[in-house]
Order: sequence, then C-alpha cells, then structure tokens
Amino acid sequence: MKALAGRKVLLTGGLGSLGRAQAVTLARAGARVLVLDRPDISEGEQTVARLAGQARGDMAFVGCDLNRLADAEAAVAALAAKEGGIDILINNAALIINRPFEQFSLAEYEDQIRVNSSAAFALARACAPDMKAKGYGKIVNFCSITLNGRWDGYVPYVASKGAMLGLTKSLARELGPHGIRVNAVSPGAVVSEAEARVFGDRLKQYNDWILENQSLKTRIEPDNVAELVLFLASPASDMISGQNIAIDGGW
Repeated sequence: MKALAGRKVLLTGGLGSLGRAQAVTLARAGARVLVLDRPDISEGEQTVARLAGQARGDMAFVGCDLNRLADAEAAVAALAAKEGGIDILINNAALIINRPFEQFSLAEYEDQIRVNSSAAFALARACAPDMKAKGYGKIVNFCSITLNGRWDGYVPYVASKGAMLGLTKSLARELGPHGIRVNAVSPGAVVSEAEARVFGDRLKQYNDWILENQSLKTRIEPDNVAELVLFLASPASDMISGQNIAIDGGW
C-alpha cells in the first residue's frame, strides 16, 4: 500500500521548482494533491495536468492569491469542506528577493511576511477543524537555512522564516493533543528557477560559494527536498512534531 493512499494534500507554491517536485512525489505516494498557486498563472491547469501524468497520480490546480489572506483562508476552508477535509497542509509558497535591506520598501517587506508566513497561519486555521475532527493531520512548513545568519541581502525573507519557525513550534504544541503533527523543513541552497532569477549573471559565483560552504560538494535538488517532505507527511514520522529539519548539504 502506498504511504499516502487516501490522503488529501494541499501544497502551496506548487508550480515552482520545489513545488512541482513535491507534487509529483506526493502523488506517486498515493495522495490526492491540490496544487495551489497564483490564479494569474495561465498555464496552471495545464502544468498540473502534465505533472499528474508524470506521477500517474491524482492532482488538481487551485488558483488562490495568498496576498489576500482573508480570501485565501475562506477559499481553503471551502475547498476543505468540498474535499472532505485536508489531511496534509504543506506551506511551501514563498517570495524571495536579494538586495540590501535599505532598498526594500515597507510594502515589499510586508508582502514577504504575508506570503511567507502569515499565509501559513491563515491556511492552518482553515484546515485544522477537519484535522481535529479526524484526530489526525500533518502540517509541514518551509523555514530556511538563512536563519543561521550567514546570508546577506535577505532581511524580509529571513524575518518571515523566523516567524514561520515560531509558528511551527507553537502550533505543534497547541495542535498535538488533537493528533496533528506540525514540523518544518529548512532547505539550504536548492537548484531552482528562483535561484536563477535572483542571481542572474552572478549565478556561477553563487554556485561556487555554496559548494565551498557545504560539506557535501554537490548541489541540493528539488527531489531531495520532496523526499524529506514525503517522510514528514507519511506515517513514518508520526512521532515527530515541533521540529525544524535542515536539508542543507552539511552547511
């Protein structure tokens, strides 16, 4: 029997490099994967259909703007009711920009806090009632290796991930008596489209710096992260909660 057979997964930021890898991995494990991303992504339906074919699994696209927190919470609550509850919530969506902190506007700071951590609170509120009723659920939040303090130019992003870590710890304590496990993953530098976008013509210099600092001299791929998420979503991790697990190549 597949590890996630019969489970419904809501995966935010599901059309990015990390999200696509997770969607395929979770669907192959038997889950119905609800891939949430921005509603203005015109190819969302087609991309999810292609991923479902690749995984030979069950997926659906959910267009939702996490910048509109109240609307997103209401939409996910309605989705949970329609699906008979969300069993596993994966808060993977994130905005990331690299520049000196003085060059960020307040609006840009607030956008990253909202999408990167406040949205996780809103969606947990939407999903938790059904999880409580079933006496079982999993929430996997994305933190970051940048919390180690060795990265310049990411002040709003790092602040948002610090909030996500606090959310993970406190939700794990509060929801644990209801059979809901809450954990975080902290990826290191993962090869991704976002990485290429952020660093542009500095990509080779960045790649060399990553390999110099990692103990393992090979880059982390989205599939590596997806396998860790699968473990935290599966019954194999049922006695793990409130943890932040790094997957960083031995930083």
